[in-house]
Amino acid sequence: MIRRAMNATLCLFLLAAWVSTAASQGLRQQVLETSLSNGLKVILLENHKAPVVTFQVWYRVGARNEQYTKTGLSHVLEHMMFKGTKKVGPGEFARIVQENGGQDNAFTSSDYTAYFENLSSDRIDVALELESDRMRNLVLRDEDFQTERSVVIEERRLRTDDNPKAVLMEQLEAIAFQIHPYRWPVIGWMQDLTRLTLDDLKQHYQRFYHPGNAFLVVVGDFKREELLPRIERYFGGTPKGVPPDQMVPQEAPQQGERRVSLHKEAQLASVVMGYHVPNLPHPDAYVLEVVAALLSAGESSRLQMNLVRAKELALVAGADNALVSKDPNLFTIAADALPGKDAAEVEKAINIEVERLQEEMVGERELEKVKNSLESGFIYSQDSFFAQAMLLAQHEIVSSWRAVDEYVPSVRKVKAEDVQRVARQYLVPENRTVAVLVPKVTGKGAPQPPGPALPERVIR
Repeated sequence: MIRRAMNATLCLFLLAAWVSTAASQGLRQQVLETSLSNGLKVILLENHKAPVVTFQVWYRVGARNEQYTKTGLSHVLEHMMFKGTKKVGPGEFARIVQENGGQDNAFTSSDYTAYFENLSSDRIDVALELESDRMRNLVLRDEDFQTERSVVIEERRLRTDDNPKAVLMEQLEAIAFQIHPYRWPVIGWMQDLTRLTLDDLKQHYQRFYHPGNAFLVVVGDFKREELLPRIERYFGGTPKGVPPDQMVPQEAPQQGERRVSLHKEAQLASVVMGYHVPNLPHPDAYVLEVVAALLSAGESSRLQMNLVRAKELALVAGADNALVSKDPNLFTIAADALPGKDAAEVEKAINIEVERLQEEMVGERELEKVKNSLESGFIYSQDSFFAQAMLLAQHEIVSSWRAVDEYVPSVRKVKAEDVQRVARQYLVPENRTVAVLVPKVTGKGAPQPPGPALPERVIR
């Protein structure tokens, strides 16, 4: 028992030492950024701890780049990217990757569409050939489009229409944003999906899928001086294309609370509040990270201690700050009421916690605990090559991958006065949108069971 305890202590010591080293070094000193002859940006991070590599292609296009009546286009095109090129037939892409021992997938969000392959490092040419091929040679067939559009329509039914909390979040965003494209869902409105055409898809592909609107992120076991010429060989011949205008209408300041009630079959009442807040690189974005952690990070967080345990009002409660968002987005607080509890009670309890942040200065011990949690969580989240690449790319979409190294120092700088100031500035009723799920009962007077868990904004 003593030996096992000593081994456990040693492991914890080594882990703590690794965390401290990673935090002090950062990624800026380890990453190479360069551009190919056609301007395609390449971000490389060598890491030789395992003989694997993640290869990712990120396109600066998502739901925010779509137009009214054309929502869901980016996600449908993501599906079509697996339907083949002149060289690779339908369904062959995934088969080739799997035969080489790899994994592949893609995801779409409001701000980007990304594709990746995780492979043994000696098979990276498989990803290079496949991704460079479909960046310029995608074949868009009407029969494939009809099939995939039907798949996405069914996906919407499953993930959103049959999921009360997903519909609630969709309604919140549609009300909170009146001008900005964040008001429509990534998967698209059902009416729009049924109206999309193959020509819409072709225009979207031509406008956004080229080196002028993309970048590559590669993390893993490689030597940059050997990899870069190979990337140039595969991707360098692709025409740069015209970088599209990324400007979209910005939301005007909200001047009064907005509310929406959703009456839908569900087991529990739910409340979601959204406040308009700044994104990176605004310094208040990091303060809001601390605010979200104070409210919901861990079992000792305020929402957990007060709404879930002390008052026994909520089954779950949490807060989220949209830090890596291309445009200013929402700070959200959400809770599911316990059976027999009213949504109004839960909403009142949430407001009490927000008012505490505004009226009472956060104690130094609680603040330090939250900062430690954010720092360790941020570092431990980079435990895989894939996660490191995702982190670099998401920051690159917003501003620059270099901003990754600013997270921990910026969180560490947050003071109790900053928390109070930000809560008073942004978490106010006139800047708030509230969405309430009111469960509909069945003919027997009992609530229906809940749908699947609320999906993330990143969907596949």
